[in-house]
Amino acid sequence: QVQLVESGGDLVQPGGSLRLSCAASVTLFRLYAMSWYRQAPGKQRELVAAITIGGVTTYTESVKGRFTISRDNANNMVYLQMNSLKPEDTAVYYCNAKLGHEYWGQGTQVTVSS
Repeated sequence: QVQLVESGGDLVQPGGSLRLSCAASVTLFRLYAMSWYRQAPGKQRELVAAITIGGVTTYTESVKGRFTISRDNANNMVYLQMNSLKPEDTAVYYCNAKLGHEYWGQGTQVTVSS
């Protein structure tokens, strides 16, 4: 059974920064492709950033240059560093792990507002 627990969501002013964390309770974490998704009210869930088992990263266009995904295989952690936050980044952010099957965390709320 894979368990993902996100943390780090908060209320932040535009232009601010947050670091989201995802703790994975899983064996062989290094074999999982990890991603961050987000879902804003009334919108579909969208892929924000992904990191492969080899450390290759991809980002949705709207966050390129502002967000950075990283992973710590020794501690079963994945992070999303978010800088220069905008009101349109407001959403619930979900951690996703994939190795054949997909697994989701419960989400953490990020609100960008003055």
